[in-house]
Amino acid sequence: ILVNDTEEQIIQMSNGCVCCTIREDLRSTLSMLAAKKRKGLLDFERVVIETTGLADPGPVAQTFFMDDEVAESYLLDSIITLVDAKHAMQQLDHRVEAQRQVGFADQIFISKADLVSSAELDALVHRLKHMNPRAPIETAHFGAVPLSKVLDLRGFNLNAKLDIDPDFLKPDGHDHHDDHDHSHCDHAHGHCAHDGHAHPHEHGEHCDHPGHAHHHHHDDDVKSFVYRSQRPFDPARLEDFLGAIVQVYGPKLLRYKGVLYMQGTDRKVIFQGVHQLMGSDLGPQWRDDEVRQSKMVFIGIDLPRDILVQGLEQSLV
Repeated sequence: ILVNDTEEQIIQMSNGCVCCTIREDLRSTLSMLAAKKRKGLLDFERVVIETTGLADPGPVAQTFFMDDEVAESYLLDSIITLVDAKHAMQQLDHRVEAQRQVGFADQIFISKADLVSSAELDALVHRLKHMNPRAPIETAHFGAVPLSKVLDLRGFNLNAKLDIDPDFLKPDGHDHHDDHDHSHCDHAHGHCAHDGHAHPHEHGEHCDHPGHAHHHHHDDDVKSFVYRSQRPFDPARLEDFLGAIVQVYGPKLLRYKGVLYMQGTDRKVIFQGVHQLMGSDLGPQWRDDEVRQSKMVFIGIDLPRDILVQGLEQSLV
């Protein structure tokens, strides 16, 4: 239907599967499209890739980093995940790909919300937020969403600010980040999303999410945590540490990104990665009225949070 009924140019990949490994066929298709555009044979502004429902987004995203020609021609704008409200809880329990799609997302849309109760919807949103606190979550009724929420989000390369709902990260009703240097984590994740799964009773007293105790039985492999510090990073030490971490834990790191306060520059350093592939960029200057602080998000599968925190602490000036 799509191919016949549209002005857009649609290319169906020969083997119909863009999911498993670093995609040579995807890479060659993107290169071919870029070459045709340069020669004036094709005119297009963006490429939208739709994978199968069972795809792992990682290899698709990595394709944009692996190949110099592709990296020069394309900017990976964002990964959008559609979550089926009726079936998501079961899918997240049984399909690692479903968890990964949530973990990779820059924007999450929930469909079929009218088929579940508001309590079920709340529980789903809560679960999704713990897996990926970065991605805005909105409901979409029969696919009706404004294009501005889908295209040109600049989600992946973080020209966008790293916005995480501050209320979600408040563990006990007041913000910890007001009055003293805070070079450790937002504990809401520590007690509620993570350790809480293993010892729900032991950590229950820390968890200031009334009525959310029943979420604890979802021990999702995909988890996230946020790290903040108002002390600057030592660039060489941080690079060594992150380099070592991605070598060891790369396959388990889905996405990680941050805005960093680095010694030796008055500009923000913006970094991000997928699995073992990591890149960084100089961002805008810190404003005079702005608190200089690093904020990082790690989304991955059973990440060793204590090792990450310790290594980041040791990379501070």
